[in-house]
Amino acid sequence: MKRRAVQLSPGTGKPEQIATVLEHEIRSGVLGFGDRLQSENELVQRFSVSRNTVRKGLEELSSRGLITTKVGIGSFVTFDGKPVDDAVGWSRALANAGANAETRTLRLEVIEDADLAAWLGIESPLFIAVDRVRTNASDGHAISIERSRLPLSTELEDVPLRGLREGSLHQTLRGAGLIPDHGEEWVEIEMLNAEDAAILGCPQGTPFLRGRRLTRAADDRPIEYVTSLLNPAHFALHMRF
Repeated sequence: MKRRAVQLSPGTGKPEQIATVLEHEIRSGVLGFGDRLQSENELVQRFSVSRNTVRKGLEELSSRGLITTKVGIGSFVTFDGKPVDDAVGWSRALANAGANAETRTLRLEVIEDADLAAWLGIESPLFIAVDRVRTNASDGHAISIERSRLPLSTELEDVPLRGLREGSLHQTLRGAGLIPDHGEEWVEIEMLNAEDAAILGCPQGTPFLRGRRLTRAADDRPIEYVTSLLNPAHFALHMRF
């Protein structure tokens, strides 16, 4: 169904205005559960904005927990059988999937990694390292370790000093205008080494799922490379084809 064009107001963030209009349509029943939103091209024309502004508006709507986005055929991680939609941020995605997770930051600093820079095809070897461990808040059993590497840029240069925005890497990246557009993910089995076993409180050699995820902006610029160790008692890989 074609919807009328919307004139956005000056002085207010356009992505937030787009999200608010679509939120109203969802909550009022104009869009029902499971209905598809208009395509990006249709939304660009409807709101008279750029594609990037539309994508930021959809990100905002997703962060409000009102939509999920899935691109094409692929795979995604589940927690206790429920999909983990990390488009809303890993912490919130785990909470939405029913995880009672407690997060502890192990590391937040600038490092040099020439090998990773060469693999990503970027010039500077400087990265912001964000390492976090998640455990069950009830009994402390291990859920995951995530080691994120963010290419150091002017948008993120104050992060090591000021910390993550609202304690969230998801919010930090979006606050800096770094919006993931596409990427790749690899999953394999890894036996915990002594260091990771000590952090997670598990015996050395315990098998964990090892995920490696690379996200890029629309212009193909690398945004984040994260290596995760996921407890297979909770996590699994679900594939669609």
